[in-house]
Amino acid sequence: MRAVILAGGLGTRLRPYTTIIPKPLVPVGDRPILEHIIGRLTKHGVTKVDLCVSHLGELIQLYFTQEGILPDEVELGWHWENEPLGTAGALNTVPDLDDTFIAMNGDILTAVDYTELIAFHREQGAILTIAMHTKRVDIDLGVIDSDGARVVGYREKPKLDYDVSMGIYVYEPRALEYLPAEGACQFPDLVHRLLAAGEHVAAYKTDAEWYDIGTLDEYERAVEDTKLFDHDVVPPRRLLVRSLKK
Repeated sequence: MRAVILAGGLGTRLRPYTTIIPKPLVPVGDRPILEHIIGRLTKHGVTKVDLCVSHLGELIQLYFTQEGILPDEVELGWHWENEPLGTAGALNTVPDLDDTFIAMNGDILTAVDYTELIAFHREQGAILTIAMHTKRVDIDLGVIDSDGARVVGYREKPKLDYDVSMGIYVYEPRALEYLPAEGACQFPDLVHRLLAAGEHVAAYKTDAEWYDIGTLDEYERAVEDTKLFDHDVVPPRRLLVRSLKK
């Protein structure tokens, strides 16, 4: 099984951490986010990982070319974005995606079962499957339900539940035919193209632990949850900062 990880973002919402290191290398526990991701993927049979990099990508490459960072059976491929291509368009930089593959953002820490996700995708016969999680949103204001100028209801600081994308997807190669030949394409635009063409896009709902580490609050929450650290995948080691000083 093959996985593509989108690791080229600027990580502006995670500053000051990302001022000097790229977001995928921000440490959670004793290793960077991206190492956690790759470690869990390999547990579920992924043997080739393609990394789409841009901002400070040289540092990512420097870290992962150190001996002993990843299991020997994992093959890494490096693909550079000379200009931002978007969360779907970046896949155009990866050659030979000719079988079912996982694509995901490089800032996701999760306990999702990738084996189950892929099996679900195949059972659905979908061209694309989106991993989905329920997210609760707290509204800190009174919400008015109205019919024109008439108030018909009032909810004080309601909590709303939404099904949201986890930033983890399973693609069939045919889905890539809907990408523009050149230029940027964001993932929502690709989904709209597929739906407009009548293609089957599936949603895999899971309650597995999940952190979208794009903000300081989510990062700090993930750091506190040591249950997700992959000490059973690769051996513990020094913190990232010490490793980069080597």
